[in-house]
Amino acid sequence: MMKRGHQAHRTPRLLPRTLLSATALAACALLSACAVGPDYKRPDTEVPQQYKEAGDWKVANPSDAIARGKWWEIFNDPQLNALEEQVAAANQNIAVADAQYRQAQALVQSAQASFFPTLGASASATRSRSVRTTVNPDGSLSVGNPSLQNSQSLSLNASWELDLWGSIRRNVESNKASAQASAGDLSAALLSAQATLAQDYFQLRVTDTQKAVLQRTVADYARFLKLTENQYAVGVAQRSDVLTAQTQLKQAQALLLDTEVTRAQLEHAIAVLIGKPPAAFSLAPSKATNVYELPALPAIPLEIPSAVLERRPDVAAAERRMAAANAQIGVAKAAFFPTLTLGASTGLAANTLTHLATLPSRIWSIGPTLAATLFDGGARSAALDKAGAAYDGSVATYRQTVLGAFQDVEDNLAALRWQTKEFDVQADAVKAAQEAAQLYLNRYRAGTVSFLDVITAQGTAYNAERTLLTLQGKQYSAAVLLVKALGGGWHGEVPVVGQAALQPASAPTAQ
Repeated sequence: MMKRGHQAHRTPRLLPRTLLSATALAACALLSACAVGPDYKRPDTEVPQQYKEAGDWKVANPSDAIARGKWWEIFNDPQLNALEEQVAAANQNIAVADAQYRQAQALVQSAQASFFPTLGASASATRSRSVRTTVNPDGSLSVGNPSLQNSQSLSLNASWELDLWGSIRRNVESNKASAQASAGDLSAALLSAQATLAQDYFQLRVTDTQKAVLQRTVADYARFLKLTENQYAVGVAQRSDVLTAQTQLKQAQALLLDTEVTRAQLEHAIAVLIGKPPAAFSLAPSKATNVYELPALPAIPLEIPSAVLERRPDVAAAERRMAAANAQIGVAKAAFFPTLTLGASTGLAANTLTHLATLPSRIWSIGPTLAATLFDGGARSAALDKAGAAYDGSVATYRQTVLGAFQDVEDNLAALRWQTKEFDVQADAVKAAQEAAQLYLNRYRAGTVSFLDVITAQGTAYNAERTLLTLQGKQYSAAVLLVKALGGGWHGEVPVVGQAALQPASAPTAQ
């Protein structure tokens, strides 16, 4: 008993020494630790010196007078500005992307937790009954009296896997890059929703103007029908002329009803984009009666092509996924090396509650554990090959995304360039057709031209005007898509959405 008590008395002095030695061992291990696997370097991507379809566009010169973060303000439309403000707050696709971004952030925190020891506590109380049986010399069995045993224990356990080969660091690196990619996805989803809203809004305004043109057309055709009926009544026109004028009027009325369908669908689409049910949203019709009363297209300056790589959220997300895939190669390589885990436990164990708090009932243990896989049938090699292939795939995806980004810019530059020329030619055609239609109508009243000449001239004039409005709608769409292709502007600002993910996260590192 004296010996046992003497050992128990020495326990409080032995534990700190052992812990100090273990801590020193851990520090040495951490200082000598290295992260296996390749360090990330963004692959080179061919960037053109200028845009092929730039034409007369100029390189952007940053100006405080031009809207920066809210790119839609360049269109100078207060109604559009008000609608765009609602997209980020209420659009459900944005809410989904935001939830995915928050999941990615949680994975970063989960990966960073591996830098720290794991602590656990347990308590148990058991009661057992045992009977001792002995074999007599004559082969018979003797059963002794049953005995009851109690045991209680309290313990605190700790374990810490040392990041000798950088597996944890590479995993954290991968999750950080994935979170940044998720932030890019969120910004891309927001930009896409905003661009879609702007397209729908301008198409709705063009549809309103087309409706105004068709209303004027219907009124003109109704007056012409009345004129034809009057001439038929006095014997100047034929019955077929009246029927043709009626057909022309009814066709115009049908087109007018069709614009109502188009307008309703565009209004419903805008309602969903801002997170409202279609029944709860309505937009007042535009007051524009012709194409020249619609908002003018903004001047969109161009920056150097490499700015697309720095700002487009889909390109940034693809680049971050490359970094995540590169870090996973290090995780796969670290699996080939042994793991070193420091474990420690302390607690109390006794057969009665009264002895549980006494000094002799105290127990503790501490020591390192080195574990390595000697044979796995090629599973780790396969995992490394898989990580390498995933990285190669992410590189190809990144380069394809970059090529797609330049194509988007070039396509919409070409569209705006040639549609502007087409618009000017079509505007001249509208002017000439309207003048010709008026001349034919005057001559018809005088009886110098046929009814068919007037019908043909009127149809040509109104079709030309509707075509001009269609071209205006295409120009609006191309302008919005060009801004989207440039990453939502041309000032290099960091998107507000997901900005926190682009900041370096603070985490304990083992080097």
